[in-house]
Amino acid sequence: MITAPLAALAVASTVVLAFAAEVDQRDLFLAGLLLVVMIVAGIPTLSFVVRRQAAVVTLTEIPLVLAFYSLSPLLVVIIATVAAIITQAYRRYPPPKLWFNVARDAAGVSVAGLVVAVALPFDGVGPGTWAVLFAAITANSLISLAAVVGVITLLQGWQGFRETTSTAVQLLFTLALNVVVGLLILITLASTLWSILLLAVITVAGSLLYRSYSRFLRQHRTLGDMYELTRAMASAGAEGNLADVLLGRIRALMQAEYATLWLPAQGRHPEVLLTARLDDRGLLDVAQTPAAVRQRTVETGQTLAVGRLLGGDPELRRELTRQQLKDVIAVPLRSGQVVIGTIEVVNRLSDVGHFAPADVPILETVAAHAAVALENTRLVDRLRHDAYHDGLTKLPNRRRVLGALAEAVRIRAPGEVVALLLFDVDRLRQVNESLGHAAGDKVLVEVADRLRRCVPSAALVGRTGGDEFLVTLRLESVDAAVELAGQLREQIRDEMVFDELTLDVDTAVGVVVQPDHGSDPATLLQRVDMAATAAKSVPGSVQLYSPALESRSLRRLGLASDLRTALDNGELEIYYQPKVTLRERRLVGVECLARWEHPTHGTVAPEDFVAVAEHTGQLGRLTEFVLREGLRHSRDWALGGQSLAVAVNLAARTLIDPRFPERVRELLDEYGVPPQLLTLEVTEAGVLDGTDRLIPTLRRLRDLGVRLSVDDFGTGSSSLAHLRRLPVHEVKVDRSFVQGMATDPGDLAIVNAVVTLSQQFGLTVVAEGVESELTLELLQDIGCEIGQGYLFSRPLPYERLEAWFGAQVDSDSISNSELPRLRAVP
Repeated sequence: MITAPLAALAVASTVVLAFAAEVDQRDLFLAGLLLVVMIVAGIPTLSFVVRRQAAVVTLTEIPLVLAFYSLSPLLVVIIATVAAIITQAYRRYPPPKLWFNVARDAAGVSVAGLVVAVALPFDGVGPGTWAVLFAAITANSLISLAAVVGVITLLQGWQGFRETTSTAVQLLFTLALNVVVGLLILITLASTLWSILLLAVITVAGSLLYRSYSRFLRQHRTLGDMYELTRAMASAGAEGNLADVLLGRIRALMQAEYATLWLPAQGRHPEVLLTARLDDRGLLDVAQTPAAVRQRTVETGQTLAVGRLLGGDPELRRELTRQQLKDVIAVPLRSGQVVIGTIEVVNRLSDVGHFAPADVPILETVAAHAAVALENTRLVDRLRHDAYHDGLTKLPNRRRVLGALAEAVRIRAPGEVVALLLFDVDRLRQVNESLGHAAGDKVLVEVADRLRRCVPSAALVGRTGGDEFLVTLRLESVDAAVELAGQLREQIRDEMVFDELTLDVDTAVGVVVQPDHGSDPATLLQRVDMAATAAKSVPGSVQLYSPALESRSLRRLGLASDLRTALDNGELEIYYQPKVTLRERRLVGVECLARWEHPTHGTVAPEDFVAVAEHTGQLGRLTEFVLREGLRHSRDWALGGQSLAVAVNLAARTLIDPRFPERVRELLDEYGVPPQLLTLEVTEAGVLDGTDRLIPTLRRLRDLGVRLSVDDFGTGSSSLAHLRRLPVHEVKVDRSFVQGMATDPGDLAIVNAVVTLSQQFGLTVVAEGVESELTLELLQDIGCEIGQGYLFSRPLPYERLEAWFGAQVDSDSISNSELPRLRAVP
C-alpha cells in the first residue's frame, strides 16, 4: 500500500529527469566517489524505535548536497538508489522492509532531483544555491518522514502515529543540521580543493563527535526514563499498582516486546507471574521467557543474557530459536542475599534490533530499584494486613470487622438482615492460669479454625477480643440467625487434645441483627456483647439480644461502687436454706446465701452482684463476709446446743488464690467451729474445667477437715468418672433435673444414675429443688440421702430461721445424741 506508490513516484520522477537532463560521462568518477561516501554516510547514527518499528537517522543529506551541486539530477538519483540498496542489504532487513526503504529513498531523491532540475543552472555557491539545495533536501526528508509515519500508522495504529510524530521535530532538526554541514563543505570545496585535507580531518572528528553525541543522547534518554521509572514506582507502590507501572515502563525503557515479573510464593503472598506485551494494555499471566532461563537465574543468582549480540549458552540459544525468540535478559531481584524473583525482557523491538551488552547494566539497575520497591510494597502490605488482622489466629480484628460491618449495614436488602454472632470461649482464663498462655493460644487457634471451616462461605469471621470471635453475614431472619448460632456452637463444640491433655471447648453465643437491634456498627457490637455476657450465665447457651439485657447491664455498671459501700457498711444479709435427710427429715445443715436489698434498685439478684464483685476485684471480700456470717451463726447454734453444718458457695476464681486455704483455717480457729461443720460448694463448671489447676487447693482444704461439694452437677459436660480425680465429699444434683423427675423419665434416669454411681464412689448426694411430695417419694425410692427445696423451706434470714426452727422441731423427739427431727405440719 505504501511501497508501490513510492516506487511509482520514483520511476515517474526519474523518467522526467531522463528527458530533462543528460548524464555527462566525465562525472562518472565523481559519481563513484560520492557513491562510496553515500554508502558510508548511510550507516545509522541515531535510531528511534516506535513500537515494533525503528526509524533511523543517517548523514546521507551531506553527500546529497554535494551530489546535487556537482552532478546531474538523474545521476544523483541513480547513485542514491544504488547506495540505498547496498546499505539496506547490509542491515539485513527482510525483503518487505528492504524494498520499502529503497522505494522511499528513491522517491525522495527523485523529487529532490526535480526541484534541482527546475532551478538549474546554479550561479555559484551563493544564497540562491543554498535555498535550492535546502528545498531539495527538505523535499527528500519530508517524503521519507511521511513514508515512515504512514507505514508505522498502518502497522501500529494511531498510537504509533502519535509516537512517530512526537519525534518528527528532533528528526527534522537533525536533518537541517546535516544540510547546513553539507553546504559549508560545498563552500569550502568551491574555494580550494586543498580544503579536502582539512575536511577529512573535520569529517573524522565530526564522525566521532556525532557518534559521541548519539551515545550521549541515548544515555540521556535512558537516564530520563529511569528517573521517571523510579518516580512512577514510588507513587505506584502507595497506590497498589506497582506491577502495572513497573512492567510497562521497563518494556518501554528496554525497547522490548515483552517484560516479565516473576515472584515465587512467599508466606501468605501467592506466586506472581505477569507480563507486559507491546500490543496489550493490560498484563498477561503468562511469560515468553523459557523456564530454563528463569530457573538458572534463580539458582545462580546472576544475570543471564542470551542472544545474537549477548552470546550465552548454546543450548539456551537453541531453545530461544525453537520458541522463535531473538534474545532475552533475566535479572534476579534481591532482598539482601536472597533472590526473591526475576525481571525478564524478551525480544528487542524492530526487525534488526537486538539487546546489546550495554543493556544488561541498565536492566540490573532497574531491577535493584524494583526489588526495593517490591519489598517496600510487601512491607506496607504486611503492615496493613497486621493492622487489620489478629496476629495469633490470622482472622480480621475488631477494626477490620467494624469496617466490613459498616459496609454491610449501609446496604439494605429486602428480606434480609445483617446478623452478628459473638462466640465467647468458656473458661479460657482457667486454661491460661493453669496450663500457661501457650495452651490458651492453642485453644484460640483451634476455635478459629473450626469457625472458619463451619461458617457459610459468605460469612466474615473475626477475633474481636481475647476470647471472643465474631461472625457476621446476611440471613433471611432473626430466627435463621439464632438457628445458625446454635448449629455453629454445636459444630465447634468438641474435645481438644493437646499432648496428653484433653480439654472440652464450649462457647456462649450472643446474637443481634440489623436493623432490629441497631443500625450502626458500634451499637450492634455493644449489644451483641451484652447478649454474649448474658449467655455466660447459662453455660453453652445462645442468647438473642433484648432491651432488658441493656437495662440489666447498665444496672450492673451502677452497682460496682454501691457494692463496695454495702460491704463496708454491712448492708448485705445472709439467708439460710435448710438441708434435711429425706427419709427421717432430720435437719443436717444450712446453705448460706447472700442477699442485697439496694436502697434504690430494690432486691439485687445474687448473680448480678456476684458478677459485679468478680469483675471489680471484690469477690474475696464478699466470700469472706459470707464465711464469717456462716461460721459465726454456726458457733452460736453450737453454743445453744444445736450443732448445724453450714455450706458456703465459692467461685472457681477464689480457689485459684493459694492463700485461701490458710484464710479458711484462720476463720475456723477464730470462731471455734470444727472443720467438718463447714462445707464449701463449687459449681461443676468451675471445678471440672478439663484441667487439674484447682486440685492442689482442694486437697489443702480437705486436709483441713473441710467438706467439699460439687454444686449444680449435671449442667456441664463432665461425667461422674471425672469426680474420682477430685478430693470431694458431696455431689449436689441440679434442680432442673430434680424438678423434672415426676414428669420426665429422662430426668429421673439421670438422677438415679448420679445417686447410684456417687454412692459407689462414697459420695453423699444432695438433691436441690425438692418442691413436691411426689418428687420426695421418688428420691427416697432411688436412695437419695439429703435434699433441700421449697418443700422444706425457702431461704430465710437468721431471725426467721430461728422461728422456723421453733415451729418445725418437735422438742420431745430431741435427745443429746440426735439431730433435730422436723415435725410434719399440715
